[in-house]
Amino acid sequence: MAFTFISEQLSQQKKQARYRQRVCTNNSRDNLNHIIIEDKSYINFSSNDYLGLNNHPLINSAMQEGVDRFGLCASASSLVTGYQYAHQSLEETICQWLNKPSCLLFSSGFSANLALFHALGSTQAKSSNKAAFFLDKLSHASMIDGAYQSQGVIKRFAHNDMTQLARFLAQVPEDTNKLIASEGVFSMDGDKADINKLKKLAESYDSWLYLDDAHSIGVIGDKGQGSNFVTNIDISMATFGKALATSGAFIACEQELKDYLTNFSRHYIYSTAISPAIAWATKKSIELTQSEQWRRDKIVELSELFLSKLDQHINVLPSDSSIHAIIIGDEQKALDVSKTLKEQGLWVTAIRPPTVANGTSRLRVTICANHSHNDINKLASTLNKALNY
Repeated sequence: MAFTFISEQLSQQKKQARYRQRVCTNNSRDNLNHIIIEDKSYINFSSNDYLGLNNHPLINSAMQEGVDRFGLCASASSLVTGYQYAHQSLEETICQWLNKPSCLLFSSGFSANLALFHALGSTQAKSSNKAAFFLDKLSHASMIDGAYQSQGVIKRFAHNDMTQLARFLAQVPEDTNKLIASEGVFSMDGDKADINKLKKLAESYDSWLYLDDAHSIGVIGDKGQGSNFVTNIDISMATFGKALATSGAFIACEQELKDYLTNFSRHYIYSTAISPAIAWATKKSIELTQSEQWRRDKIVELSELFLSKLDQHINVLPSDSSIHAIIIGDEQKALDVSKTLKEQGLWVTAIRPPTVANGTSRLRVTICANHSHNDINKLASTLNKALNY
């Protein structure tokens, strides 16, 4: 029988308490921080809707306007007939927002990360000097996959370890095309990259700095600019499907790199353009993100409340973002605690290897602007009881 490894691998996942299954959820239109699963309502603490913009009436109206004006589907790749005014207008909005010369839209953040590394790393045979990518150990799977699927040299430095990064940078020939890659906010730990130090090293070693801002766009900065609020990032990638509450992604960069990706990125050339209606809705989402600072303030307020209510023995990683990682350690224990929370009407997903390192299974709590003080108090109280060991 062919592919017998499938059943063997699935069996092994179950034995290790790493088996994954989907659940079908419904959002509660009356209370948007709740989800409904099998007719039971839960307060959702696993969403990436950080600003609470999902189902916002103005974004929904913009989506409908986009459907009416442009249709739902782009119907072609961007280099055929898929690139429409809605896409152009969104790109211009992003450039103005982040103070970037140029921008390119992608169907997802995963696709954008693959595209960047593949395009920069796969053409070294055409150049006299090679490409080398320096990735933080905790970089997203799509960045790691993109780097290793390219022909570039790969170095992964210990998380936020600038000393090791500097040593790696010094070890490659000076004429190497160097790219430092990290995340603005790390998706599983909730901490930030040391952006100013990364930028300084990039300048010292004639390297580009590339940041995946999927979890910081909208949340960090006085207008939600993400890492570009801190300093000018050479290449920024961010998704629309988290704080911005739509779908798709972008890479913001210099015009020449945009032109290069347009001509040499297979992920861009051979993909249907994102929905023009979604692009139009995303413009409205960015407008709200820029103007409604109270949403970012609410995340800070609720996060501080949450941390103040947790018992001191609970191992929660330091974070000043929406993401709070409570380290449990054992996979089955993490699943058990998650189940206990669900029994109390709280949806908090257990994160297990290989998403995180062995022995660091955790509950990934995300605090969003549409949570209430009562939600936070209930979560902290239930966690204190569940982890009272």
